[in-house]
Amino acid sequence: MPRKKHKAEEIVAKLSQVDVLTTQGRPVAEAVRSIGVTEVTYYRWRSEYIGPKGNQVKRLKALEAENNRLRRAVSDLTIEKLILKEAALGNF
Repeated sequence: MPRKKHKAEEIVAKLSQVDVLTTQGRPVAEAVRSIGVTEVTYYRWRSEYIGPKGNQVKRLKALEAENNRLRRAVSDLTIEKLILKEAALGNF
C-alpha cells in the first residue's frame, strides 16, 4: 500500500478533528482510526505540530526582545528626524 504524503494544513486539520472527537467522548484509538492514520502517526504528528518546543520558546523570546529593541531604535530615529525637520523649517 503506497504512503500518502500529508501537507501541514491537512495534519493540523486532522489533529483538531481528533481533539473534537475525543472531547465528544470517543476513545483516542477510535478517533485516530476515523481520520485514517495509525496511533503512532497521530502521536508523532501531535508532538511535532502542537505546542512550541523548548528551543522554539527561547528563540521566540529572543526575537521578541530584538523586535522591541528595533522598535525603540526606529521611534528614536523618527523623533530625531522630526526635530531636524522643525529646525530646518525655522532656518529658512
